[in-house]
Amino acid sequence: MGLDLPAYVLAGLTATGGAIGYARTGSVPSVAAGSLVGLLYALGGYRIQNAQPYGVELGLVASIVLGGSSIPRAIRSQKPVPVLLSVLATYGLYTFGDAFRRTL
Repeated sequence: MGLDLPAYVLAGLTATGGAIGYARTGSVPSVAAGSLVGLLYALGGYRIQNAQPYGVELGLVASIVLGGSSIPRAIRSQKPVPVLLSVLATYGLYTFGDAFRRTL
């Protein structure tokens, strides 16, 4: 299995998480952050799929941004959406971090 499919799945899930955050609380930062991180994952997946440079790096950056924003919130609030986003970020960090490490 290539890395493009996980990138696309993470793109959809993070964008959906941002939309859920906006729908539940009216939080514009949630939808903006979800859309931005989803776009980074999608662009990374597209670049990986087309064998272009920096696809893995985009996935890794998206995972770092997502983890940096969701993991502290998940620890503090222990609400389902931040916890789920933290799990997704951890998966992305492991997946894209390992792929990046292999290219070194």
